[in-house]
Amino acid sequence: MFFARAAAIAAAFIVLLLPTTAHAAPAYPALREPGQTLTAPVRDVLAHLPIAQENRTGYQRTAFKHWVDADRDGCNTRAEVLKAEAVVAPEQGARCALSGGEWYSPYDDRYINGPSGLDIDHLVPLAEAWDSGASAWSPAEREAYANDLGDDRALIAVSAASNRSKADQDPSTWLPPAAGYRCQYATDWIADKTRWGLSIDITEHGTLADALAGCPDAPVTVTLAR
Repeated sequence: MFFARAAAIAAAFIVLLLPTTAHAAPAYPALREPGQTLTAPVRDVLAHLPIAQENRTGYQRTAFKHWVDADRDGCNTRAEVLKAEAVVAPEQGARCALSGGEWYSPYDDRYINGPSGLDIDHLVPLAEAWDSGASAWSPAEREAYANDLGDDRALIAVSAASNRSKADQDPSTWLPPAAGYRCQYATDWIADKTRWGLSIDITEHGTLADALAGCPDAPVTVTLAR
């Protein structure tokens, strides 16, 4: 009797000493609201993405109006991304015509001189967004997605060759040729889908989980767009 009681007291004492953070709930809002910000390890963020079958019925690229000049400063979204991501700033002429400059394309680990060799990639392609939930959005929401300057991960200047190789594929069928960028790519893909409340399919989930297995479980901060 004495020994049983002593063992119970010891067990309770050990529980009290365990770090409370081990039982902390993930930092996710109970309800999604635009403008909310969450921070959590990337594997937790992946675990909270809804899994659903994709459906491309009715998709047209024109359903996502781009490139627009949202702030009416004379430079459309493409030009804004090029200016923001330049390693060497380009010259800006009339009507925001850009010339010269240099950019780094992380997909294929290349430097590109001049804007003509670059594409602005939607990290999560428009067709993939449609498949994953954007088909139910309003035209205004799709326009906002296609021109998202509110998160640096959404749009990225890359070599035209790498972007056209990627086309509308998700990570289950295409990852950047530059292997050293794949952890960042998978993390950014998860963040972008979380930002816009998009789903992933089961194959996509498995590929992302496999990609992250060899990556640090780094914290990701996402501000929800919808």
